[in-house]
Amino acid sequence: MATTFDDTAIDNALAELAAGEKVWASTPLRRRRELLDDIHARTARFAADWVRAACTIKQLDTDSPLVGEEWMSGPLTLLQATTALSETLSALESGRSPLDGIELTSAPGDRIAVPVLPHGTYDKLLLSGFSGEVWLRPGVDAETARRKAGLAQLDPAATGGVGVVLGAGNIMSIAPLDTLYELYANNRVVALKLNPITDPLFTVFEMIFAPLIELGVLRILTGGAAEGGYLVRHSGVAHVHMTGSALTHDAIVWGTGPDALERRHDRRPLLNKPITSELGGVSPTIVVPGDWSEADLRYQAAHVATQRLHNGGYNCVAAQTVVLSADWPQKEQFLRELRAAMADAPQRPAYYPGSDKRVSDALASYPDATRLGPECGRLLVEDLPAADTALLNTEYFAPVLGIVELPATSGGEFIQRAVDFANDQLTGTLGANIIAHPTTIKRLGIAFERAVERLRYGTVAINAWTGLAFLTPRASWGAYPGHTLEDVQSGVGIVHNALLLDDVERTVVRGPFRPAPRSVLHAEWALSPKPPWFVDNTTAASTGRKLTEFYAANNPARLPGVFASALRG
Repeated sequence: MATTFDDTAIDNALAELAAGEKVWASTPLRRRRELLDDIHARTARFAADWVRAACTIKQLDTDSPLVGEEWMSGPLTLLQATTALSETLSALESGRSPLDGIELTSAPGDRIAVPVLPHGTYDKLLLSGFSGEVWLRPGVDAETARRKAGLAQLDPAATGGVGVVLGAGNIMSIAPLDTLYELYANNRVVALKLNPITDPLFTVFEMIFAPLIELGVLRILTGGAAEGGYLVRHSGVAHVHMTGSALTHDAIVWGTGPDALERRHDRRPLLNKPITSELGGVSPTIVVPGDWSEADLRYQAAHVATQRLHNGGYNCVAAQTVVLSADWPQKEQFLRELRAAMADAPQRPAYYPGSDKRVSDALASYPDATRLGPECGRLLVEDLPAADTALLNTEYFAPVLGIVELPATSGGEFIQRAVDFANDQLTGTLGANIIAHPTTIKRLGIAFERAVERLRYGTVAINAWTGLAFLTPRASWGAYPGHTLEDVQSGVGIVHNALLLDDVERTVVRGPFRPAPRSVLHAEWALSPKPPWFVDNTTAASTGRKLTEFYAANNPARLPGVFASALRG
C-alpha cells in the first residue's frame, strides 16, 4: 500500500518534474516510441498483478466471470493504447502523418470521418461486425486533418510544463491512459495523483511506468482531497486534468460554500490554470421500435442491463435512462425481459463509496421503483415523466435505471422525439446508445443517420455500447464539444485518441444487432458471439485473460484459445 504524500513530498515531486520537462523536451520521437514499447512489455509482465489488485479493490472473487471486466478495462486496454500510440510515433518519426494509409470518408453535415475500428486483421477477426469512426468538426477538410494529426508530437521540443492528472476510482486504466495522453498529446510531464480507492495499484503502476519515472517525466502520488487541493493549486503546475463528477470538478474550480456561488456568478474561478475533464452524466439508451424476435428481445435486454450494470453501475457512461416508444407493440415484452436481465445479472459488492446512499436517494424519490437482484440492490424506475424529475438530471453512479416512454406511432417519429429528449432533458453529453433492428435502420434511411448526427454526445453507439469506444485506442473519449467551466456538464476536452487527431467532435461506433450465429442466419455478416463485456457472459474472465495474453504477445497461435473461450460465453 502506498503512503500518502505530504506537502513537502509534493513540492519535491514537482521540482523533479520541472527538471524532467527539460529531459522530455530533448527526448526524440524514436526514444518516445521505445518508451511506449517498454511500457507495453511491462504491462504484459505485470498484468496478473494488476488484475489481482483490482479484484481486491472491487471485492471480487478471483474465479468470478466478472473478473473479465478487470482484464479488459485494465491491462488489455493499456496494451492496445501503447501499441496504437507507438504506431503513431513511428509514422511521425519517419516524417509521415499518422493518417497516411487511412482512407478518410465523409460523415453527415460536412464532416470528415476517420475510421478507427477495425484497425488491422486482428480487429476484423476479434470484433467481426463492429466498426467505429471519429467525426471531426464540420468544415475540417481531409488535408487539414492529415496535416494536424500528431498534435504536440509535431513539435516535441515545445513542452507544456507540468500537468496534474487526478485519477479515477472506478475503471483502473483511466489514470494510465490519461497520463499517456498528457505526455504525448499535450507534451506535458505528469504528476499523477491516484484516487484513494486505487491505492492498492500504486506499486503495479510504478512497475509498469518505471521507464517514465526513471526518465523524470512522471511521478505517481497518493493522498486525499487535501493533498489533491494542494497539488492542483501549486504554482509549479501548468494544467489539470481530472476524471470524476461535476461536483468534484466545480469544487476544484470554484471552491465550496457561498463564496463559490459568487465566484461562479462573477466568472472568477478559484483555480488559476486551465483544466480539462471527463465527467459523467445521465446517458440514454434509445430503443427504436421494430419487429423483434423473442431472441432479439432477450439479447437486447441483456445488452441494456450490461450498459447499466457493467462494473456494478460505476461507470461515467453507464446507461441511466432507457427511452421507449409508448406505442411499441412489443414494449411490455421487452420490459419483462429487461427486468429479468437486471435481476439475474451476477451479484457483486457495492464497492464504490456512497453507492448505497445514492440508491437510497433514488428510492426516496421513486418509492414505487422495482427492486431487483438477489439483494434487491438494483432499482428499475418505470413510467418516468419526460422532464423535470431527478433521474434525468442526477447521475446516480449506482445500479439505478429509469424508463421514459415517448408517444410515437412510427419509428421515424419516435427517433426524432427521442433525440430531442436526450439533447434537451438529460444532464451530460458523454455517451448515448441507440438500439435498432437492421430492417428499421434501412427503412428509416437518411432519417436515421440524421438522428445520429443530431445527438449532441461525445460518443454515439449504434447496436453497441459506448463503452466499446473507451476500449478502442484510436477512438476519442470525452464530452461533446462546447461546455464551459460555468456549465461543465460531462467535461471539457478529450483523451485516448491514439492517432492524435485535432478538431475532434465525436466518436461513432456500430455493432451487430444479433450475436453469431443468429447474425449470419439473418444475413447480418458479423461473426462475433455475445461480447465478453456482457455482464451475463459466463466465460468473460477466461476470454478477457486470453485476449490480454494475445495482445501482449501479438501471437496468432493464441487466437484459437480466444475464439473457443468467446464462443462458450
